[in-house]
Amino acid sequence: MACVYIPVQNSEEEVRVALDQLPRDATDILDILKAEQAPLDLWLIIAREYFKQGKIEQFRQILEEGSSPEIDEYYADVRYERIAILNALGAYYSYLGKIETKQREKEEHFILATQYYNKASRIDMHEPSTWIGKGQLLLAKGDVDQAFAAFKIVLDGDRDNIPALLGQACVEFNRGKYSSSLEMYKRVLQVYPRCPAAVRLGIGLCRYKLGQFDRAKQAFERVLQLDPENVEALVALGIMDLQSNEAYGIRGAMEKMRRAFDIYPYCATALNYLANHFFFTGQHFLVEQLTETALAATTHGSTRAHSYYNLARSYHSKGDYEKAGLYYMASVKEINKPQEFILPFYGLGQVQLKLGDFKSSLSNFEKVLEVYPENCETLKAVAHIYLQLNQTTKAHEALKKATRIDPRDPEAFLDLGELLIATDSGAALDAFKTARNLLKKANEEVSIELLNNIGVLHFERGEFELALQTFKEALGDGIWLKLMDTEPQSDSIGDPIRNTLYQPIDSSLAARKYKDMQLFHNLEKDGISVDLPWDKITTLSNLARLFEQLHKTETASLLYRLILFKFPEYVDAYLRLAAIAKSRNNVPLSIELIHDALQVDDKNPDALCMLGDLELKNDDWLKAKDTFRAAKDASNGKDSYATLCLGNWNYFAAVRSEKRAPKLEATHLEKAKELYTKVLIEHPANMYAANGAGVVLAEKGQFDIAKELFTQVQEAASGSVFVQMPDVWINLAHVHFAQGNFSLAIKMYQNCLRKFYYNTDSQILLYLARTHYEAEQWQDCKKTLLKAIHLAPSNYTLRFDTGVALQKFSASTLQKTKRTVDEVRATVAELKNAVRVFSLLSAASNLQFHGFDEKKIETHVGYCKHLLEAAKVHCDAAELEDQQNRHRLELARQAAIREEESRLAEEQKKVKLEKRKQEDELKKVMQQEQHLERIKEHWKSSGSKRKDRGQSGDEEGGQGERRRRKGSSKKRKRDKKTETHMDDQDEYDDDNANTNYYEPENQVNNQVNNDEDDPQDLLAAAGLEDSDADDDPGAPSAGRRIRGWSESEEDEPEKRPPNSSPVRDNSVDMQLSDGD
Repeated sequence: MACVYIPVQNSEEEVRVALDQLPRDATDILDILKAEQAPLDLWLIIAREYFKQGKIEQFRQILEEGSSPEIDEYYADVRYERIAILNALGAYYSYLGKIETKQREKEEHFILATQYYNKASRIDMHEPSTWIGKGQLLLAKGDVDQAFAAFKIVLDGDRDNIPALLGQACVEFNRGKYSSSLEMYKRVLQVYPRCPAAVRLGIGLCRYKLGQFDRAKQAFERVLQLDPENVEALVALGIMDLQSNEAYGIRGAMEKMRRAFDIYPYCATALNYLANHFFFTGQHFLVEQLTETALAATTHGSTRAHSYYNLARSYHSKGDYEKAGLYYMASVKEINKPQEFILPFYGLGQVQLKLGDFKSSLSNFEKVLEVYPENCETLKAVAHIYLQLNQTTKAHEALKKATRIDPRDPEAFLDLGELLIATDSGAALDAFKTARNLLKKANEEVSIELLNNIGVLHFERGEFELALQTFKEALGDGIWLKLMDTEPQSDSIGDPIRNTLYQPIDSSLAARKYKDMQLFHNLEKDGISVDLPWDKITTLSNLARLFEQLHKTETASLLYRLILFKFPEYVDAYLRLAAIAKSRNNVPLSIELIHDALQVDDKNPDALCMLGDLELKNDDWLKAKDTFRAAKDASNGKDSYATLCLGNWNYFAAVRSEKRAPKLEATHLEKAKELYTKVLIEHPANMYAANGAGVVLAEKGQFDIAKELFTQVQEAASGSVFVQMPDVWINLAHVHFAQGNFSLAIKMYQNCLRKFYYNTDSQILLYLARTHYEAEQWQDCKKTLLKAIHLAPSNYTLRFDTGVALQKFSASTLQKTKRTVDEVRATVAELKNAVRVFSLLSAASNLQFHGFDEKKIETHVGYCKHLLEAAKVHCDAAELEDQQNRHRLELARQAAIREEESRLAEEQKKVKLEKRKQEDELKKVMQQEQHLERIKEHWKSSGSKRKDRGQSGDEEGGQGERRRRKGSSKKRKRDKKTETHMDDQDEYDDDNANTNYYEPENQVNNQVNNDEDDPQDLLAAAGLEDSDADDDPGAPSAGRRIRGWSESEEDEPEKRPPNSSPVRDNSVDMQLSDGD
């Protein structure tokens, strides 16, 4: 039985305290410890024993009393035990904060722990246990970077500190640096091989995260060898067995989970895996029990999230979406980041989508995509939600990504095609084709709807042959195949269908054949089946529409009548037959067919609008107005086309030329504007309504607003391949014309002609010619009108306009202050053409067919003839002026030529002078070089004539000295005389600028010095006597020879004293002499 002894103060006695019999009230023990002033290590031992016995309050009471200010003051010299008590309190509150679920209480516990650790640091800031405690606190708070720094401080002082190594291993594991964590755990084993089994558990987890599953399994098995009841190792091995996805592995995993459950029934991880197993077996009751137990047993957020997810999934599978949503939400709240556990977000998104909460569902699915951006199921769900929220662009992006990730999913391609039909027909067609190919590869049936969509897209793209093939594939075999082939053939005599089709009919019934159904009654009498399944009506109608586009209206009418024969209530067939009759100018039959459609549906907006258009064509304005109103009322004002037709009626009523009243015109324009605006409010993208509104504004003179509207409509129409709106281009050009921006108007007309009419529309060419006329571009106006006349030769108005343009061009040319002869001649030719044109029109106007005023034409002819007479005078004056101008130009040209010749002669003279100067300079240089060569030759000859000096002694030396002095005085005189001559030899002097010149006095001094210390004597004394020295004993040494010359020396070479110092021609010796 363990016990401690508390020494009695001032005595040798001790108080014995049994640790297993500690009093329930810690006050008694505290009184003894205080009274006897017991060592602080006994305080810590007793507090630890209370903690082991689960008496947490007594443990905290003793430690808090041991860290009170009185104890700190009394035990001021005791440092380690005070730090130990403070660290124990810090560790206790760190543990409380870690297990606390409420955020506020958690923060309070962490604050207390931080205070105790800081107090311990103030006692000794280098104590390792304090830093280890701080690291554990920071790790519990999730601040792994600062925790790493705290453990590193300890390891810098003691690299084998096991608690610090374990703490840093945990930090690296939480950072995801599993290799570093593994090295830390291995180092702990090296330092302390008898460490607990939990260290090897950390090694196994690291190896599992690194993908080293075999080594991880070995580590977990080693843990079980050391501790057979280690629940964590059992659960880890069970999880690894589940990942095998094999029957025996799953059975083994469940056995390990059950064993862990038997050892410790409150292991939340084991409970969650068991609940997951029972969910797939359909035992929802066990799922709910196990998850509720796991939730009660753990406070770990991730584990609780799994428990809530299992519970929510159970209710979800049973169809209880309300409870499932609540538990999914609870699971999500336990997760800090979606990356930790994403499945609750997906389940919550599904439930919210089912309940109609699209925005919340989208938010959860987007979180799933943040973690798994290539999950196809999530992408399709997100695309569906975007469609519900009318965000088609994002829906398209999601479906496009889904098809790219899983290119074998036909449903994804079908959804993508349906989405793209309205915006990108090409991409939609590709998606539908891909879906069809995938279905065929999987040997699945291709639906008629899919084939119909493909055919419609081919039709809209102008690919009529492909559309025909697709429609035939969708329809299969039937009577329609025979009706398509309407061409009579020689082998069709025995064919009852062809005989029925081509039997003769009464001419009075030919105009009404579009309503004739007798053909199909005859086929039935002949026993031929004319069945038409209901699911092929739309495809057959589209096929008939294709034949209309191919101008095979007879075949189209047969197919429409077949549809009406089997399904008389199919209104679209009546309307298409009415359109065919209208295209053949059979307006009464077209109206009759529309009335038949209205008998089926008297409020059909399309039928009413078509009827209104036909009534306008018949000039029945009142009926048309009533019909358009009826179409608008039939759709409760929601049919934009009916409202647009009513607006067009008001505009046309305002601009009618035969009855144009200002007040009535303003009323109709205002009503048209109101109707166009109403359509735009309901459908802002309706380009036809915007164009109509712009036209009304332009009629009112609000050109800037109209121009802005037309520009927006033009941009919208240019961005769509299905919309062709040349009217908006023409309207925009009209606005530019009205504002005087003729250049922009010309560009708009030209672009419209090129883009929509291939430059072949005479009316737009007339607009363009008018613009050129107003811009005073007469020649362009004439060319444009001539092109229009070529396209419409029977339009005499164009000819009249051409004559006016020629007349205006001639008049403007003659009014110029300055005219050339060519311009006047061209004017005369154009005036003659104008007279010819007006004369032709005058002859045609006699027939009173083209509506020209004969008097007005005669006035134009007379004016042109008057201009012709005036042009003759102008032409003579222009020719005279032209001759004068040519004469002046010729004189100026000749003067310029003379000036140029003079300039060239002067330049040549300068060149010759410069060349002569260069030749003179070159000649002077050559003379100097020759002079130098002569001097060198003279020096060589004088050196060879030196005489031998046989005499020696003071007499010869004295005579030589006198001669040298005399020669030096003569040289100085000569130098003075030749100064002016030397100026001519500057170039030569520059080349010899480095040559040394010595005065005679220096020469005498050198000679004296040589007499005093003759180098030849020194050489002789050394046994190195020079043979040349014997020949000329009075000459100076080679190291002291002086180079010098003058012009006088050249003049008198024979008068040089024989004993003067010779100059050698060896340049090397001269350089050495200069150096001395």
